[in-house]
Amino acid sequence: MQATLHCLTGCAIGEILGMVVGTALMWGNVPTMVLAIALAFVFGYSFTLVAVVRAGVSMKAALKVALAADTVSIAVMELVDNGIIALVPGAMDAHLSDGLFWYALLGGFAVAFVITTPVNKWMIGRGKGHAVVHAYH
Repeated sequence: MQATLHCLTGCAIGEILGMVVGTALMWGNVPTMVLAIALAFVFGYSFTLVAVVRAGVSMKAALKVALAADTVSIAVMELVDNGIIALVPGAMDAHLSDGLFWYALLGGFAVAFVITTPVNKWMIGRGKGHAVVHAYH
């Protein structure tokens, strides 16, 4: 569970940061989503990476663990979250001060979490995904 929490927390931080930066800079929808997705992967991997390195694993080995553990989880989370944001009318054009921006973003996370959690449990049950990281917590 702790590995899943690291991954999803990092993913959410990166996603929010990317959406806030892209929106604040008045970038278009595609560059904003690309930044948000890229930062979600960076932060998601980083949270897991730090935890595994703290457990005494070398950086190279920890990177392999983080990539194996988090890639599917982050990809599913991002696909669902960004899909919802893209489908909510006006969400991608909303400003940071608009409730719609925050409701779409946080609502997308809620739905993505509900969908990603069973995916993670299924993978863990097969010794894949976050199960790879559990040995280091």
